[in-house]
Amino acid sequence: MKNSTRRLTDTAILIALGTVLSLIKIDLPFGGGVTICSMLPLVIISFRYGWKWGGLAGFVYSVIQLMLGLDNVQYASSAVMAAGIVLLDYILPYTVIGFASLFGGKPTNTRKALVLGIIVSFVLRLVCHIVTGAWIWGEWMPEEFMNMAMTSPWIYSILYNGWYMLAEIVLTVIVAMAIYNPLKRFIHGEDLKKA
Repeated sequence: MKNSTRRLTDTAILIALGTVLSLIKIDLPFGGGVTICSMLPLVIISFRYGWKWGGLAGFVYSVIQLMLGLDNVQYASSAVMAAGIVLLDYILPYTVIGFASLFGGKPTNTRKALVLGIIVSFVLRLVCHIVTGAWIWGEWMPEEFMNMAMTSPWIYSILYNGWYMLAEIVLTVIVAMAIYNPLKRFIHGEDLKKA
């Protein structure tokens, strides 16, 4: 019972932290924005409690992000597009971040595993955004982007989403490495074994 309460409490605090960090965004010159490591708390949940619990936490976080960004669904011109926005811009990309420890390889309690988990799960999130970017948001594709003529919504989506997600990946890896040594026991749940 004590461990269940701690897991719920830790998860709630980390999801709340990630949500607050998601509201602090640095807008980039070509569109999109970088948050201050808003998904790192989800990665920590995954490594601390495992990918199954991490996936559930990622799903809860995705529902919160959906509620915060619900006005984006109004741009859909059909129910299928609305479902696409909900699933591919919110539910799937944020839930997959919760599976980060699944992608870190073995052993999962290393710095390398944490970095690999961040990179792979964030790239999977990027793939989701690329699909909706081309399928739904490509309708608003500019004629020129990054000083290049835009003729394909797929190229536009790759550039637009790749630009800010690459920055998000780099920033998250840097911060994860900076906090790794002092928080290693917490990240990998080593403190739970003695509780």
